[in-house]
Amino acid sequence: MPDSNTTDFINPSTFILLGIPGLERAHVWLSILFCTMYIIAILGNFSILFIVKRERSLHEPMYYFLCMLAITDLIMSTSILPKMLSIFWFNSREIDFSACFTQMYFINCFATVESGIFVAMAFDRFVAICHPLRHSTILTNRVVVKIGLALVLRGCLLILPYTLLASQWPYCKTNIIPHTYCKHISVVNLACADIRLSTNYSLSVTVFAPGMDVFFIAVSYILILRAIFSLPTKDARLKTFGTCSTHIFFIFATYIPFLFSSIMQRFDNTMPLYLLILMANVYLLMPSTLHPIIYGVRTKQIRDRLLSLFTPRRT
Repeated sequence: MPDSNTTDFINPSTFILLGIPGLERAHVWLSILFCTMYIIAILGNFSILFIVKRERSLHEPMYYFLCMLAITDLIMSTSILPKMLSIFWFNSREIDFSACFTQMYFINCFATVESGIFVAMAFDRFVAICHPLRHSTILTNRVVVKIGLALVLRGCLLILPYTLLASQWPYCKTNIIPHTYCKHISVVNLACADIRLSTNYSLSVTVFAPGMDVFFIAVSYILILRAIFSLPTKDARLKTFGTCSTHIFFIFATYIPFLFSSIMQRFDNTMPLYLLILMANVYLLMPSTLHPIIYGVRTKQIRDRLLSLFTPRRT
């Protein structure tokens, strides 16, 4: 007797995104929160791009990497928010089959790129603090461009099999995805096939890319801290460490929620689904919102340029 939950379709033309099952009554309030975060992310990241492009004094590796981070944040948040808000506001739950996997690709590709940008920023701080006299010769504009292209290429190549594998499975159980976006594990669990190849590759990428990045970041900051503690005065040590504190904060703020959400999604069946979905949204959206705010406040050059745009000049 066939399973009553299966249907007679294979690879449906559309998937149905449910939003956050269990919190349907809170969808409107959550939409206001997420929309506010999205507006802040758009305005903040475009402001950083505008200021860095306008001010020639900011044409340095640190600000180039910050611009790369801003572009990545804009792409990631735009890949998620418009469709999520259409679910919450207009009950528009359908997403085309190919659009679902395109969204999956962009989210995971640029999450990998963002992780690599953190490594590049840590390397920039290492060179600036440990080899200050050679900073301009090591991190030339050409080198920065090559690093940026390498990070994008790494993200594209690592995630391409990830998405192609998921798109090849036959989806004949249901086309209903209990999520706000096409999260990989939520989609492949709908396949009526042995998906171990997909899940094993996904897990390998999830462990390998951030794991290697965290390793290189840790090595960079161990060397940075050793150089800081060798400085002669306490004021010099505090001032130098202050240039790295923002970056360190965002490393923890980005990686810890990501690892926690990934582990809970795969290995913990006791946590309520709505909490897993909320965590999955927060770890993707929160950094895009916080990056421009914190970097804008903590980075004196950007803060001064931003204030100058809104402060009338004295005649």
